[in-house]
Amino acid sequence: MLNGVTKLNLDAKGRMAIPSRYRERLVDVCAGHLVITLNTEKRVVIYPHHKWKEVETKLANLPVNKAAVRIQRLYLGHAIDCDMDKNGRINIPPYLRERTGLDKQIVLVGIGNKFEVWDEDSWNREWDDDEELDLPLDLESLSL
Repeated sequence: MLNGVTKLNLDAKGRMAIPSRYRERLVDVCAGHLVITLNTEKRVVIYPHHKWKEVETKLANLPVNKAAVRIQRLYLGHAIDCDMDKNGRINIPPYLRERTGLDKQIVLVGIGNKFEVWDEDSWNREWDDDEELDLPLDLESLSL
């Protein structure tokens, strides 16, 4: 559903425009209601509200241990509801921008059920790295 890489700019208020190719779909599936939070790589992630509810349920049902509580704090503690405005923009809160180094130039990466938001320099470094991917054993047989 949400696939592709798009370079974008944040405006002075921290708003980003959702690319037009996603807007109608997001309005149809979640009325433009999104949830912004952090992931374990400390990247901003954006979920359509209905997909976020699935994640939230999984997180709430984790066993009570130190690792689970840290993940809950990260995902749930940083989660904020937002709605696309009439121009298809959303505001990434200042504390999330600061925590993830988002400035003017960003990259929006659609990865199925959510978006990741990267600062452009980090995204470029990620793909300039010639290091081979270390695939877990259960993914080595994946044929794409």
